[in-house]
Amino acid sequence: MKNNVLNIFILFFATFIVLESCSKESNVPESDPVAGMVKIASGYAAGAATYVNIYTKDSAFAGYNKLYIVLTDSITGNNIDNASVSLNPMMQMAMMSHSSPKENPASIAVNHVFEASVTFIMPSSGGTWTLKTNVFNNENGKQGVLNCTINVKPTTQQKLYSFISLSDNSSKYFVGIVEPSKPFVGINDCELVIYKKQSMMLFPADSSLTVVVTPEMPTMSHGSPNNINPVHIGNGHYKGKVNFTMTGFWRLNLTLKTGNTVSDSTNYIDLTF
Repeated sequence: MKNNVLNIFILFFATFIVLESCSKESNVPESDPVAGMVKIASGYAAGAATYVNIYTKDSAFAGYNKLYIVLTDSITGNNIDNASVSLNPMMQMAMMSHSSPKENPASIAVNHVFEASVTFIMPSSGGTWTLKTNVFNNENGKQGVLNCTINVKPTTQQKLYSFISLSDNSSKYFVGIVEPSKPFVGINDCELVIYKKQSMMLFPADSSLTVVVTPEMPTMSHGSPNNINPVHIGNGHYKGKVNFTMTGFWRLNLTLKTGNTVSDSTNYIDLTF
């Protein structure tokens, strides 16, 4: 009899522990994937029953911008994690208009976030940037569009440049820095994006160039060892390593080649940390 009572008590206690653990887990709030980010655009994608919020880790600037897009159902407020999203940035100037390079997100969100990018090739001081966001909500089969004005700020140090290739004297390329976004003393990831201008509206990713990066400290008259030149990894992204041996003002001198022919060797990207 005592054994039966003991067994019942043990079973009751174990059940209580399991239920209590589940209760505690269910009460843990879900972390906000865009906490601390800057919202640069928001509004309804009319027709898709979808509300769109677009974030960056900082304000939008002239250069490569990672965008974090969160979609919610405009009726229930629930997150939409299955949607086809396409971006169309447009700069309207006094006498002309043009687009810019962009990367559309995958159709399945990660932690409720669709990751994309836009490389704004000039700040808003030259005109007005708008971002057209097309949304096809795969969860309800509806489609809609959001148009927003984006304030694109200039940067204190150049994060993007363009050049006309010396190999044919006609092809125009845009080169932007992705990493290091927060440089430190030691070996840093060095990631660049390269796009080739096809027209005023089309800037496809380029994979044809060879990139050589030579870091130097102009004020100290020295460089650094153990750098690895970036190579193409997909979608116009070139990735390597750069070594900063001390804090201060660094210049990344860039030489780009088409085959064995130098396409450009006069440009650079500056970093200070």
